[in-house]
Amino acid sequence: MSEEGQMIACRDLRTWHHQMSEGPESNKLVYCGGFTASCCEPCKFMAPVLDELAKKFTNVIFLMVDVDELKLVAVDCGVDSTPTFIFMKDGGIVDKFD
Repeated sequence: MSEEGQMIACRDLRTWHHQMSEGPESNKLVYCGGFTASCCEPCKFMAPVLDELAKKFTNVIFLMVDVDELKLVAVDCGVDSTPTFIFMKDGGIVDKFD
């Protein structure tokens, strides 16, 4: 089970798939709180805000994905720019904005 109240960094496909499988098992909304890039200034600005949201909404799984580390995941999710915010439920995208 993921840690409640914290942003989870997905740095490899194993972690990504594990977290994606936890959402349906726990009936939680999965918030891919950031498809980010290390050189993205708006991403750095948003990070503390997302950390606070993760603490407040423990019924949501908050994930952070660096598009440079997990390019295939970013492509599969249709990420064209950073930051991109995606909400998922039961493995499907519910909403997305960038």
